[in-house]
Amino acid sequence: MTFLDHLEELRWHLIRSIGAVVVLTVLAFINKTLVFDIIALGPTRDDFPTYSSFCALSHWLGLGDRMCIGPVSFEKIETVLGGQFLSHIKVSLIVGFVAAFPYVFWEFWRFIRPGLYEHEARYTRGIVFFSSVLFFLGVGFGYFVLAPFSVNFFAGYTVSDQIINKITLGSYLSVVSTIVMASGIMFELPMVVYFLAKLGIVSPAFMREYRKHAFVTILVIAAVITPADIWTQVFVTIPVYVLYELSIYICAYVYREAAEKEASLKLEEPKV
Repeated sequence: MTFLDHLEELRWHLIRSIGAVVVLTVLAFINKTLVFDIIALGPTRDDFPTYSSFCALSHWLGLGDRMCIGPVSFEKIETVLGGQFLSHIKVSLIVGFVAAFPYVFWEFWRFIRPGLYEHEARYTRGIVFFSSVLFFLGVGFGYFVLAPFSVNFFAGYTVSDQIINKITLGSYLSVVSTIVMASGIMFELPMVVYFLAKLGIVSPAFMREYRKHAFVTILVIAAVITPADIWTQVFVTIPVYVLYELSIYICAYVYREAAEKEASLKLEEPKV
């Protein structure tokens, strides 16, 4: 294929991907109650499942009400003409993209895969499935764990009793959407490490060497976004750190597989 043929092929992949996002965005926009009252404003409701789940877990661990938290009550306002309409579009677009992610990634992969060698393509079997699963796990973790803690921390934080927090709708949605999307991308770490290891850019020795640095960084982030309670910080830190350890295991597997292949090739070399 010529360069222009590749551009034409890419154009159609982009058109189909954008089309899928637009269709799901329109569906989300139509279901305004579901998108706003249940999803977008979920972390501000008393019946949000995170609060009851952590409280039940606290009682199961014999900690009483130490891990029981609820949403901080704050007034949400809109100061821009048409701001609620723009926020409606923004939230619908995010929901549409999240729902369409497997298809969008599949279209992207269909464009990339023909350029790989046969042995390279063999290493990428199931990439769409595993990438989608990790992305949805990250989005769920960000929405049900990180977002409620972050919203409560920032909404309840004050520097003076003379200052009252009146949160704009745009700032609230910005915090929640940023956390959710960043968490979804962060959970792609094992897949990213897999490909970087295949390219020889990242090694298991390098990741083990900086394991302590990674743990401290994760712990600091958890301390910032969670209330001043050691148990909630631990339950936020553990999944993220497990993800890092999983990436080390994947990296080591790639290097071990490459070493075994190199050893087998040496054995097959004809002796002179």
